[in-house]
Amino acid sequence: MLLSITINNYTLVDTLEIEFSRGTTAITGETGAGKSLILDALSMALGDRADTGTIRQGKDRAQISASFDVSTLSDAKQWLDANDYTDDDECILRRSYNTEGRSRGYINGQPCTMQQLQQLGDLLVDLHSQHEHQSLLRRNTHRNLLDEFTGCHSLAQKVEQCFQQWHVASKQLNSLAERSEELLARKELLEFQANELQSLNLEPGYLKDLEAEQQNLANAEQIIHDSQQLLALCDQQESFNLRAGFSQSLSILAQLKHKPEALQEAEQLLQAGLIQVDEAIHSIEQHIDLFEANPVRLKQIEDELGVIFQLARKHRIESHQLADKLTEIQTELKALTAGDQSLEGLQQQLDQLATEYTTLAKDLSKARTEGAVRMSAQINQQLQQLSMEGAELLVQLTPLEENNFKSYGLEEIELVIATNPGQPHKPLAKIASGGELSRVSLAIQVVAAANSSIPTLVFDEVDVGIGGSTADTVGKLLKQLGEQGQVISVTHQPQVAAHAHQHYLVSKITADTRAESSIIAMNKSQRIEELARMLGGAKVTDQTLSHANELFDLASA
Repeated sequence: MLLSITINNYTLVDTLEIEFSRGTTAITGETGAGKSLILDALSMALGDRADTGTIRQGKDRAQISASFDVSTLSDAKQWLDANDYTDDDECILRRSYNTEGRSRGYINGQPCTMQQLQQLGDLLVDLHSQHEHQSLLRRNTHRNLLDEFTGCHSLAQKVEQCFQQWHVASKQLNSLAERSEELLARKELLEFQANELQSLNLEPGYLKDLEAEQQNLANAEQIIHDSQQLLALCDQQESFNLRAGFSQSLSILAQLKHKPEALQEAEQLLQAGLIQVDEAIHSIEQHIDLFEANPVRLKQIEDELGVIFQLARKHRIESHQLADKLTEIQTELKALTAGDQSLEGLQQQLDQLATEYTTLAKDLSKARTEGAVRMSAQINQQLQQLSMEGAELLVQLTPLEENNFKSYGLEEIELVIATNPGQPHKPLAKIASGGELSRVSLAIQVVAAANSSIPTLVFDEVDVGIGGSTADTVGKLLKQLGEQGQVISVTHQPQVAAHAHQHYLVSKITADTRAESSIIAMNKSQRIEELARMLGGAKVTDQTLSHANELFDLASA
């Protein structure tokens, strides 16, 4: 519930504080600008766009704060807790902005964004204005009104969230399906390339060994010739060979009876050398026995190397990088195969989301269908009271085509009306009379407000275009709403103001070159005088005072 508004340096105000009570409060005055002062300032505190032109002339900054009692508002307290603002029984919203266009918002003394002010404000104040006549011509407004009436907002949000998930999954699936032929061609190419590389032996070191074997076989004759010469030099040559030389040297040293230390060392080295020569001779003989020229094997190796080098050129890499290339191709193939599985999984997910959406949307449709009957009946009841006998409004639900998913559910919702018996029902936009549209709008807003969970309802001149007994009925309706919570109504109708529990008068005082707006809470005699002014104009007579007094007493009764 709104407790108070404090205004500093706003339009024609230096400092102004207004306290509000439970019930219905009427705000009247001679100037429309003065009457809208309170509601415009409240809207600013609730996060509306700042207008530097509203800053008091000669001041560089304006500030508006609004205090609310949130002790019984679970939604507001949960929002404050979720956003780490102090959760107390009293919540203060404050808005400050300067002539340079810089704006700041605060919740319970802590900085906040304008979006946060608006979000919290939506839980605290429900503003109905004469401009809603235009919004009532839009189907989105009709759907929101019905969902608010039936208490289906949370279910409608679930439907919208499920639709968004289904929509994202559907786009992903369509994208994959469009690429399926391209991906299939890529997969076939990679499988062919993988088979080519897998036909090779790409074990570590194999290529190096193969190239070495190719070099040996390509130079086989020269290797055999050189090996035989080496063997002759080591052991078989008659004139001189290494083995005979070592043996002769050791024989000479063996015959010496007294060998100096140096010769003893030389003898040991020669013995070791002879052993090494013997081992070398054995290795050479074994090599000659085993090694042979093999043209068939040489051709096999050269063919295999040709394939390896050709594939390396094909992939534009070095031959020793083919193993890494095979791993890369296999990794991409695995991803593509997983993509096929993802396609199937995505289809299953899409089907599951479609089923979930349909279930939620059908529950929403059921609640809307039942609520539409009750809402239509309540609005029509208000229309009768507002002197529109014979008029009938229907909340019309038109099912969409099957599987035509929308974020808002399975039906279009529209308010249609027949203003006279026997006439067909038409959209509200087809109503010719502005006065009729005004009364229809008021009837809808009263019904919507009566079913609103928001504690403070603000009506900004919603009684435009009506008068007489109809205006009296409007006053009674607003008074009934005020008995359930808090209603603030800016009005130009004395019949409406007379029914209010409290009555504030907004006035403008001009002195020399300075003007200032003020607002006062009026007692009974002041209220009667204001009602007389509203009834008779600037000059109040005894007759208008008598009429005003009678109007007030009837309303009080």
